[in-house]
Amino acid sequence: MKTKSNQVKTLETALRETSDKRMYERYLAVLHHLEGHTNREIAKMIKRTEKTVSGYIRSYHEGGIDALALGHSHGKPHRLSDEQEQILAETIATKRPVDVGIEAKYTWTLKLTMLFVEREFQKMFTERGMSKLLHRLGFSYTKATYTLESADPDEQETFRNKTFPALKKLIDNQIDHLLFEDESMIRAYQSLQYNWFPKGHQRKIPTYGRHQGAKIFGVLNYETGEILYRDGERYDAPAFIQFLDTVLQAYPTGKIVMILDNGKIHHAKQVQVYLQQHSRLDFVFLPKYSPELNLVEGLWKWLKSDVVHNVFYKKFYHIRLNIAAFMRRVNIHRMETIDRLCIRL
Repeated sequence: MKTKSNQVKTLETALRETSDKRMYERYLAVLHHLEGHTNREIAKMIKRTEKTVSGYIRSYHEGGIDALALGHSHGKPHRLSDEQEQILAETIATKRPVDVGIEAKYTWTLKLTMLFVEREFQKMFTERGMSKLLHRLGFSYTKATYTLESADPDEQETFRNKTFPALKKLIDNQIDHLLFEDESMIRAYQSLQYNWFPKGHQRKIPTYGRHQGAKIFGVLNYETGEILYRDGERYDAPAFIQFLDTVLQAYPTGKIVMILDNGKIHHAKQVQVYLQQHSRLDFVFLPKYSPELNLVEGLWKWLKSDVVHNVFYKKFYHIRLNIAAFMRRVNIHRMETIDRLCIRL
């Protein structure tokens, strides 16, 4: 072991040469220790807890200056072996509790994980200890999300890499207007979102409990960012045809290609007859169960965020007025719409 003076010189050199603030803090804590300061005094100097300071000093005495390196630990050995930790991680990642004999349980919780470890490896953990272990093994406590099980990834890839690029090449040559179409129900209730509130003063949103909302048909012009919409009382083939009339009136000349999903009303016989009567309008259908490929989906999220979230509408027509105001605003600032929605594909 080096003499104290040599240790001090080594730490002073390390302090001068390091550019890492955290390593500087560790070197400084040990240097103060060698100078005779107590852990409490050092904790006040570097603004850390006594426990943290004690850990730095213990690591130094056990392994020298190299033991202060980030990621180095001389703490207690892991309670599970590497092989046991791998078994635990693979079990949680690939199986449900019921699959390993924990009856009628389908989601891994800390308590079920503790039960599994105790049963398989005869090791006892507290909830806090198990939480730390799972975090170290790369797990996080997050909410599950839904996915569209029937979506065909090959069809989605074909649309992204072949169908849509081919359509873009036809713009100004064979296609005059390339539009994305979709429908949405913009409800005037049940739209509470996270927001910033003063502590202890959570915002309260009143409600009548009525299930009212605006049924909207909308198209987004891929080239210009123009939004065209129509709201109504229902979603059916006649209402969709009325909206198609609105689109044709808004684009009185030129070939129109409309990209849309596989909703039933889009395939209705009345709509097929309508397309035969209006040959300058063609449909291109998205792969099934692929809302993320429809650019108008982003418009609905934008609209709901600006108009509906955390807002109470005393009168139903007020929501329609605000939707109209939103549409006027985005049509004035079309480059923002293009940047926000049209660059996704």
